[in-house]
Amino acid sequence: MHDWQKMTAAELGRGIGAGEIDPVELTETYLSAIDAHEHRDRIYARLTPERARAEARAAQDRARLNLRRSPLDGVPISWKDLFDTAGVVTEAGSKLLEGRTPAEDAEVLINATHQGLVCLGKSHLSELAFSGLGVNPKTATPPNINDPDAAPGGSSSGAATSVAFGLAPAGIGSDTGGSVRVPAAWNDLVGLKTTSGVLSLKGAVPLAARFDTVGPLCRSVEDAALLYTAMNNDRAVDLASVSLKGTRLAVLTTTAFDDIRDAPKAAFDSAISRFRDAGAVIVEIAVPEVAEAMTLAPILYGCETYGTWKDVIEANPDTMFSEILARFRTGKDFTGADYVAAWHKLDAYRAAYLDATTPFDAVLCATSPITPPNVERLMSDSDYYVTENLLTLRNTRIGNLIGLCALTLPTGTPSCGVSLMAHPHAERRLLRLGKAAEEALA
Repeated sequence: MHDWQKMTAAELGRGIGAGEIDPVELTETYLSAIDAHEHRDRIYARLTPERARAEARAAQDRARLNLRRSPLDGVPISWKDLFDTAGVVTEAGSKLLEGRTPAEDAEVLINATHQGLVCLGKSHLSELAFSGLGVNPKTATPPNINDPDAAPGGSSSGAATSVAFGLAPAGIGSDTGGSVRVPAAWNDLVGLKTTSGVLSLKGAVPLAARFDTVGPLCRSVEDAALLYTAMNNDRAVDLASVSLKGTRLAVLTTTAFDDIRDAPKAAFDSAISRFRDAGAVIVEIAVPEVAEAMTLAPILYGCETYGTWKDVIEANPDTMFSEILARFRTGKDFTGADYVAAWHKLDAYRAAYLDATTPFDAVLCATSPITPPNVERLMSDSDYYVTENLLTLRNTRIGNLIGLCALTLPTGTPSCGVSLMAHPHAERRLLRLGKAAEEALA
């Protein structure tokens, strides 16, 4: 493996800026590595080599002229196959959308391209992004970096594994109930879930638009910050002089530790201990409204996902993976009145949560209460699939339901992440805090 394949996106960007790395050679290194890799077709749905080479040549010219557009100008990355790419098939992991070819790029891809990022190709995902496990018998199930027989995490499974296996410096995914954070955690990466509405969903195939968010999966908090601002055309986040000393962090005891397995619990406890050693003040808090909010998930997600996809699904249901089809159809069970009433309740629970957590810089939990389950058993045991999928996404869904931004960091225990959740629109503060937490964990 080329050393470049182990470097962070930010390190590669600095190398380009210093004239030590040629963007064209960098892109060719990644394209060659992908082509030669045994899991190429399980990680990437399709590559965009012509586009990548053209974008790399343009970045090479800018670097020579000292006209680089951003710290990541010339760095190649992968894109989850639900972000539209002009003239290139975008199928969102579903046979229902086979051959779907958009005319324009997704807005976040346009923004990233303007900042000089190079598009390597499109990564696999759970069907229509509706599973936290990352198992997709209809297209492909990527391998987990820590166990080839285990689930990779979803729905941004290919985004995570493209980075974990050294086939992209970073990947862009989406997160509706945990779809950035789970695969990031299970593949020992950093993952950022942004606040709903902060990054554009224009040109992203929807799952549940009121919960859908865009976010990066990468090797460092610095990378997450640079990718966040690249997709937002925003100014850089200042990550200098960060420290956990004196920060107030809350451990959420409501719901987040129910049925947690031994490895994630031990990894979380170890992370908390290191945060404390770095000077953070850590207290446990209960927020009963979190448990109440969780009871609304079947109505809110069920109605929105099925309402969005009902006509397409019911026109051709036999093309779908049965577990995903069943999950979508749960939306049949509720009325419009149920849905509206649930949103009224959720708004009240959100307000109560924000009041309870205002004194804290972030709220902490294990990213997922379980480690990656066995794919073969998931495919042969439907009850196991349903329980593991719901448990996989249980902690991450708190952030989506309450409307927070959140960051998962690797703890050093394989496939176990720790999550920091902050108030809506606090991404910049969260990234600074995340950088300090990353240093404490290292």
